[in-house]
Amino acid sequence: MKLTYYSYNLELKTVFNLSQSSRKFTPTILTEINYENFTGYGEASLPPYLKETPESVSLFLEKVNFSSFSSNFNLEEILEYIHHLIPENYAAKASLDIALHDLFGKIKEKPCYEIWDLKPDMAPSTSFTIGIDKPHRVIEKAKEAANYDLIKVKLGSEEDKTIIETIRSVTDKPICADINQGWSDKFYALDMLHWCKEQNIVFVEQPLPKEKAEDMAWLTSHSPIPTFADESFQHLDDLKKIKNSFSGINIKLMKCGGLSEARKIIEEARKEGLLIMLGCMVETSCAISAASQIASLVDYIDLDGNLLISNDCFTGAKVKNGKVIPTDAPGIGVLKNT
Repeated sequence: MKLTYYSYNLELKTVFNLSQSSRKFTPTILTEINYENFTGYGEASLPPYLKETPESVSLFLEKVNFSSFSSNFNLEEILEYIHHLIPENYAAKASLDIALHDLFGKIKEKPCYEIWDLKPDMAPSTSFTIGIDKPHRVIEKAKEAANYDLIKVKLGSEEDKTIIETIRSVTDKPICADINQGWSDKFYALDMLHWCKEQNIVFVEQPLPKEKAEDMAWLTSHSPIPTFADESFQHLDDLKKIKNSFSGINIKLMKCGGLSEARKIIEEARKEGLLIMLGCMVETSCAISAASQIASLVDYIDLDGNLLISNDCFTGAKVKNGKVIPTDAPGIGVLKNT
């Protein structure tokens, strides 16, 4: 097996505003693994809060040595090797996990979802994300979401109510709200959650800073709508830490290390009675298509990261009737654009 990789900046169509930051692009590392006549594609998307960088991912990938697997493609053995190579580095590991699953499917001549006996058409509809913005831009974005069943809105600023009221001026579709740790006080947060319920906001993500675990547990126990962990939940080891503080978790391939780990998390989260969302970063269609392979296993999905960029270098899963449907091509079902 031969591994190659290179840096690539994902250019956002509009400035992406969150409660604590804004950006015009997201760096990513794109990976390719060649085995016999097959090429598997992967990706490590690197938003600032992950604390991984193109440099750190490159350093990790430089240490990968597939020579002992050159004559034997055993997916589980290779993934086990990658997982234990160096602690953490989850986005870097995800880039390899995705590429290896793409290879595996191509060798088997089946999409990954078919290998796992999953049904993409049973997946929930994806949400469409609206960032913190001026009212006229919020209206424009809300209109862009006309073909989606669920709108996701970024909150956590002094303009929260204005943003929601602006969306409600053009649509009555259900909303989910991502606070990105933007509310600091649990009593204020509870008041806002009651207001959110009145506005047909069906759940919120990460209302309080991740350091406030006790306050978050209190808030969830009093909340009229479900709460989901995002920044508080990164990978499988975090599950026991947060299971009593939130109603559900947001799994992202870049946070947890890829498809293999995501499937393990889903299994364990179900045992704990947690709701599950499958989310994404700003990503190309490569990572989005990978995530779409397991979308039928979760309660909510937010797989619109590729729709937010202007320079997607892959063609893959498409939104049809509000659902992210993978292609029937083998592996994760992507083609690299030339």
